[in-house]
Amino acid sequence: MKTWLRQHRQAIAAAFGKLAAQKSAALLNALVIGIALSLPAGGYALLSSLRHVTQGASHEPRLSVFLRSEIGRPEADALGTRLKGDARVGDVRFVSREQALKELQATEGLAEVVAALNRNPLPDAFVVRPKVADAALLDALAAELRAMPGVAHVQVDSAWARRLGALAGTARIAIALLAALLAFGLVAITFNTIRLQILTQRAEIEISKLIGATDAFIRRPFYYLGALQGLAGGLIALAILQASLATLNVGVSELAASYGSAFRLAFLEPGDALAVVLFSAALGWYGAFLSVSKYLREIEQK
Repeated sequence: MKTWLRQHRQAIAAAFGKLAAQKSAALLNALVIGIALSLPAGGYALLSSLRHVTQGASHEPRLSVFLRSEIGRPEADALGTRLKGDARVGDVRFVSREQALKELQATEGLAEVVAALNRNPLPDAFVVRPKVADAALLDALAAELRAMPGVAHVQVDSAWARRLGALAGTARIAIALLAALLAFGLVAITFNTIRLQILTQRAEIEISKLIGATDAFIRRPFYYLGALQGLAGGLIALAILQASLATLNVGVSELAASYGSAFRLAFLEPGDALAVVLFSAALGWYGAFLSVSKYLREIEQK
């Protein structure tokens, strides 16, 4: 066990020595990796910041049935009874104009607007949750509700939430594809860097093989070199992301403040930030693995 630990310490020290010997090249490689990783990481951070927009919204189809202003409470109750008796309706909730105004006042950024109103402009309404989710059936139900006496307007709610959810899903797929493509680029960068390192130490490696050095002993320093290069790239990616979000938030905060909101683009959660760094290090290790394996196979074939 002590021998194994000593060998790994020596391999790590050798990897740091190689990085120190080629500071400029190592920094440029890490910078390229960091820029590449910051793109999908930034997209993920943006989606995470916008996620709360859809978290509070229901994706189930709902119909908002707005009543005419002249309709009294008895007529509204009769309409509610009729709606509850419809076999296509699963749930009906009555929202009085007073309750709607209170909910509007509680909405961030609208309290001052509501306070400036001389009267309550909101109508009584029913929120209807249909049992069906088919678009054609929903349109047919909405058309029938519009034809009922006392109904001023019928709006299909949650359609925007479904569209926004679908858009977010498409964005996640696009970010995943971008991350996959850039991951291949990161592996290629590490592969080429390790190949150049191997070429500079070719004679040393061949002599080590002749005197009995195992493949694991030869591979180990290069594995750590690739992982350290990826690790540095991941840290640079987080630094680029932090700086970019701080710059963007200057404009975002001004725009949000104009709507009475305190919305900000948030940095990655600690777990997600750690995952970026570990993912980068793992890709660096994998690139080194491919490069060293290819070279050792060439030696064995000679």
